Amino acid sequence: MTMSDVNSTVQAHAGIVVEDLQVVTAQGAAPIVRGISFAVTPGSILGLVGESGSGKTTAGLALLAHARPGLKIAAGRVSIGGVSMLNLSARELRTMRGREITYVPQDPATALHPGLRLRTQLAECLRNPADATDERLHRLLEDVGLPDPARILSAFPHELSGGQQQRIAIAMAFAPQPQAILMDEPTTALDVTTQTRVLHLVRAMAQQHRTAIVYVSHDLAVVAALADQVAVMYAGEIVEAGTAAQVLERRLHPYTGALLRAVPDPDQALVLKGLSGHAPDPAHRPPGCAFAARCDLAEDACRLAPPADLVAEPGHVVRCRRMGQTAISRPQAMAQPILSQPQAAPLLTLSGLGAWHGRQVLHDIAIDIAGGRCTAVVGESGSGKTTLARCIAGLHAHWTGDIRLNGAPLRPSAGQRSREQLRRIQYVFQNPYASLNPRQTIGQSLLVAGRHLRGSKAISRSEILAALASVGLPHRAADAFPGQLSGGQRQRAAIARGLICQPDLLVCDEITSALDVSIQATIVELLLRLQQQRGLSMLFVAHNIGLVRSIAQDIIVLQAGRIVESGPTQVVLSAPKAKETARLMQDAPRFAAGLQVAPARHIAPMVV
Repeated sequence: MTMSDVNSTVQAHAGIVVEDLQVVTAQGAAPIVRGISFAVTPGSILGLVGESGSGKTTAGLALLAHARPGLKIAAGRVSIGGVSMLNLSARELRTMRGREITYVPQDPATALHPGLRLRTQLAECLRNPADATDERLHRLLEDVGLPDPARILSAFPHELSGGQQQRIAIAMAFAPQPQAILMDEPTTALDVTTQTRVLHLVRAMAQQHRTAIVYVSHDLAVVAALADQVAVMYAGEIVEAGTAAQVLERRLHPYTGALLRAVPDPDQALVLKGLSGHAPDPAHRPPGCAFAARCDLAEDACRLAPPADLVAEPGHVVRCRRMGQTAISRPQAMAQPILSQPQAAPLLTLSGLGAWHGRQVLHDIAIDIAGGRCTAVVGESGSGKTTLARCIAGLHAHWTGDIRLNGAPLRPSAGQRSREQLRRIQYVFQNPYASLNPRQTIGQSLLVAGRHLRGSKAISRSEILAALASVGLPHRAADAFPGQLSGGQRQRAAIARGLICQPDLLVCDEITSALDVSIQATIVELLLRLQQQRGLSMLFVAHNIGLVRSIAQDIIVLQAGRIVESGPTQVVLSAPKAKETARLMQDAPRFAAGLQVAPARHIAPMVV
């Protein structure tokens, strides 16, 4: 498609139009995003996918005429409802942002003011303050699945769970009925049931209000079910684009195929395969195809000059010389779905555990975690999953009952536990900023953690680099500050920080929710390998049922702070007995099903 075609698209509809977008470093030395073009008609949804660091969030933020610190928009055009965002004054931009285009961030804490009640924050998002009636505000909360709206509106953000905070952020984005919405991984913190409800809401609201949506995500099952169009980004460029069915069913670019081979399945345990290697540094991109170093199909011509855009079929464009020259395959089912090791004496035992956040949120929890096994904890948002994990790690001291590590009782607070007990139980947070000092490099954070908990044993530079490499980070990440890494890279660094302490139990609180599917698969491979090699035990808090099926030997299902079902993962998920388990399985997104049920609508052709 030519630029004149793009211009005619602009005239034919409002929505979102991006033409030849270029985002560079502040010095202009390295292109972070280059040559990005696409159009999203009112009422339709574009899924922008790619690995962490591919530039998808940078491209998305340009819709708001915004670039993160250290970057600047160097060229191109961004039109929202026919208004050229890059030509507006600061005052005009303030009027557009939050009214004609809204934003749902990945971390809801960045969208919510900690010192204001949610009623005030939600009311401020409405176009007309006179509309801020109880009825209108209650309806907004009900739309995103939040019960007891009167209590929610009177609460402060910290009084809600992460998933509840994210639903508030989504309600705030739809409140002014904007022309366009940028959603950056908006459902990563949600349980599958709430995610399903919110996705239905997003599609219904997009159609009802004729809102054009750019949905940035690494969850290809969600994108398959939600998006009309899909653009796959790699190294700052769109490498494949078209309708969701064209891109995700045919997946003609080798990179798209690699992403699909890492997607888990809630109905069976799969051998998930991550993508080896790393995307090139923006300052040192090769002269040819940026993906060539990681591509099994690459030939000399691929390395010498960048590929041109090839049209596979009308509306389906692929940037690859060897388009479609490989057989597309899905991940293989595990020959032995779960590690077949004998039950050992419990490493960790919980009995009669009750916990409080003002009110009681956990009731009579009893579980055993055997050495070398992974126990998954699943349940809807607010069911008590994170509270349980924090009690075990000593990060939530308001509990009663008994927690024992190899038979020795653990004190409620981490400050009351010995250094050895702290070393043996390491916690990896959902938000990596909770475990990384923003004023220290990643290498320094790992060094401090290792020295503090491993005592006098020296932590070498090579050991730090090996820990980073084990979670898929290049050596240069050791000298980077957290703010210089993407969200997925920061999470991998947080995992490395826990592993360098050589723990016996790794408490993983939604640690892959911020990761793209390829890195998620790499982390699963890593954790399964550590289980086999070191006998590492894990408590794996997650809402991704497919991922749980591929990593956990045991599972417990929480509902309203109580265990409603537990047992071997394959048995529980294949034949659930509790209604809550059956509901979670029913609502789990499935890649193939998403493509089959996605409704066909007239959409603007994709432009790359």
